[in-house]
Amino acid sequence: MNRSQQRGPSVRSQLRRSELIATGRKLFSDTSYDALSMDDIARHAGVAKGLIYYYFKNKRGYYLAIIEDSVGELVVLASASGELPRTQRIQRTVEAYLRFAQDNEAAYRTIITGGVGFDTQVQAIRDAVRTGLVSTLADGAYGTADIPPIARLALLGWLSSVEWLTLEWLAHREELPLEIPRDLLVRMLRHTLSTIEEFAPECQAPPPDLAWRPCTGLDGTDPEPRPADTPPGQ
Repeated sequence: MNRSQQRGPSVRSQLRRSELIATGRKLFSDTSYDALSMDDIARHAGVAKGLIYYYFKNKRGYYLAIIEDSVGELVVLASASGELPRTQRIQRTVEAYLRFAQDNEAAYRTIITGGVGFDTQVQAIRDAVRTGLVSTLADGAYGTADIPPIARLALLGWLSSVEWLTLEWLAHREELPLEIPRDLLVRMLRHTLSTIEEFAPECQAPPPDLAWRPCTGLDGTDPEPRPADTPPGQ
């Protein structure tokens, strides 16, 4: 048996696992965790129930694998603007975060609130999200993820407010378009970065200029230019 034949089963196994996760993401986006049985999942996936047990051990393991996959997508989306000026990179990171929460609400709620049991596994997933996003924000603001502890502490504090503001926005997003929480969070972050500079002068905040106005959205729209501190809608 040659090496390509030896690798074949492993590649097919990874592909099948990825297909099951993709199916699960669609299912759990429309249906709660408790409402779906393993029989339901197997039927929608078009596989024997034993195959899901083989890859994920149980429904909880399957759901956590789906959440971890979603987390990976969130961090990739947030860090996908490396070619932009740093103020726009920060704005794109915030917008990508909100869009992810909007498109993956069930997964997002689980990450933040521990929807399937708040234990060490769920906490580890949440910590991975926070670590990745703080590094992305630091790189966008300062050009490096290697920042002083005081700066990391402040960014974590801002990120905690992001999490709960996002949950509240999800409950009222028919009344508040995405641009509203995005601009609100960006302005809150701007003040956080200015405060960090007071404590750690080596961490210089981006200047409070027109670069902080709403940038071109991820959907390609280009909002009207306006001064940085003008409230949205004015």
